[in-house]
Amino acid sequence: MREIIVCTFLTLDGVMQAPGGPDEDAESGFEQGGWQKPVADDEVGTAIAGWYEHSDAMLLGRKTYEIFASYWPTADPDNPFTHRMNSMHKYVASRTLTSVEWQNSTLLEGGIVDAVRKLKASDGGNINVVGSGDLAQTLMQHGLVDEYRLTIHPVIIGTGKRLFADGAIPTALEPVSVSTTKGGTIVGVYRPNGKPSYDSY
Repeated sequence: MREIIVCTFLTLDGVMQAPGGPDEDAESGFEQGGWQKPVADDEVGTAIAGWYEHSDAMLLGRKTYEIFASYWPTADPDNPFTHRMNSMHKYVASRTLTSVEWQNSTLLEGGIVDAVRKLKASDGGNINVVGSGDLAQTLMQHGLVDEYRLTIHPVIIGTGKRLFADGAIPTALEPVSVSTTKGGTIVGVYRPNGKPSYDSY
């Protein structure tokens, strides 16, 4: 059984929108794009590289797919991520795309929930959901996420799309590993562990 792993960069207040650049995602008038690079460090890059060691595919929503497909095919070949991103298989969830041209990409057919269940039951390594906030929330709502790999950066944005938005299913998380980089970024790996417990003092 393949696992679905949500890999996401977050601000301290939980925003995941447009970490990579000012023009990455300006939906809803978002003006804080490009917040990650100034607060990242070498240890963050090493952690992210480790996220892909046991995964052989990505699962992407339309917007993230289009951002990646416009960048990685012509990215610097000396960047260690370039070959990895281009060579990995990409599964794309979209209600509007009719084809996908980036190498090793497959457009999923039918409903996304059923399609992902079939992917989980297929042969192969784990599948990373990168960015793709709307897709990640759909997967969470249907109990299809096996693990979260998060970098939580020391910056507050105050607005923007959040991974755990209003309406998220209450879920207990088991920490697999948690560390802090020299720049203050928390690198956390967590697995869903049933429903939260409640108590009082």
